[in-house]
Amino acid sequence: MIIHLKGDLASEKIATLAIAHEAIHFRSENRDILVLSSKVTSTPAALAPYADQSFVLDSDIQLASRDYQPTKRTIQIGQDAIGGNTRNTMMMAGPCSIESWEQISQAAELLKSLNIKTLRAGCFKPRTSPYTFQGLGEEGLKMLVKVRETYGLNIITEVKDSSHADLVIDHADIVQIGTKAMYDQSILRKCGKSTKPVLLKRGFGTTLQEFVQAAEFILSGGNPNVMLCERGIRTFENKTRFTLDLTGVAYLKEFTNLPVVVDPSHAMGYRYGVPDLTRAAVAMGIDGLLIETHPTPELAKSDAAQQLNFTEFTKMFHSLKPVAEAVGQTMT
Repeated sequence: MIIHLKGDLASEKIATLAIAHEAIHFRSENRDILVLSSKVTSTPAALAPYADQSFVLDSDIQLASRDYQPTKRTIQIGQDAIGGNTRNTMMMAGPCSIESWEQISQAAELLKSLNIKTLRAGCFKPRTSPYTFQGLGEEGLKMLVKVRETYGLNIITEVKDSSHADLVIDHADIVQIGTKAMYDQSILRKCGKSTKPVLLKRGFGTTLQEFVQAAEFILSGGNPNVMLCERGIRTFENKTRFTLDLTGVAYLKEFTNLPVVVDPSHAMGYRYGVPDLTRAAVAMGIDGLLIETHPTPELAKSDAAQQLNFTEFTKMFHSLKPVAEAVGQTMT
């Protein structure tokens, strides 16, 4: 249950009410909100005198539910926005990992030439094996800040664990929470205390319910700027890296009020299939894409097999505009 409180309550009274009813309290759009368990199906009598509006939800997908907020949330990213009524599909592209200034500046120049405004690159890499490239860490983050200053691009990069979460939140334009960190409540709660846009990736063994409930941790902290990213789930199939769940994308679009982003690169795991999956995702009227491209993919220090070279990426990107237009979207 979600309760919008009346506007004349003292903060001490609100804190007392929250504790008494085991509710989460946060403030949004100049109003105080209490979120109780979905098992509460009517406004508690002790809360009724202080309630302005009440919303009963049938699961703990609450703040992200269209039953609570019927319209999709709008998220401002630099000069552009996605979600809401924008009908924008935002391309976020770049290498899996930042490896050097030469590599990342080449990627930035490619994006500028295509009028793409958001560059993705990992600095802190949560790798499956401890013997593989773990990222440049803070050094890489400094390079991304320099990229933003030099090329005027938005930057999105991943938080691996809570030890550097504040650093990424302070410096990135979009904070990415990866599939391995989706359950890390310390990261989710830190992002909830910020208003920085967050791209939350679905865990590869995660149900849609669990995925959106992870987003609820961020939303219930007071940060409304959450994007859901489908990046493939683990199934019985072993010819592809993962299985891109476009049926899940349809569910998220229909039942949640959060912008939906798709990452075909990680789902496919092999560059040959990325363009077709990307076009299929765009045809669904999604809000954003996360695509990996590298100047020399065969030399990449992480995820070499799935990264498009610049020629392949450019060809694919030009093919997306008519697909987007066919479903009433605009590529940005």
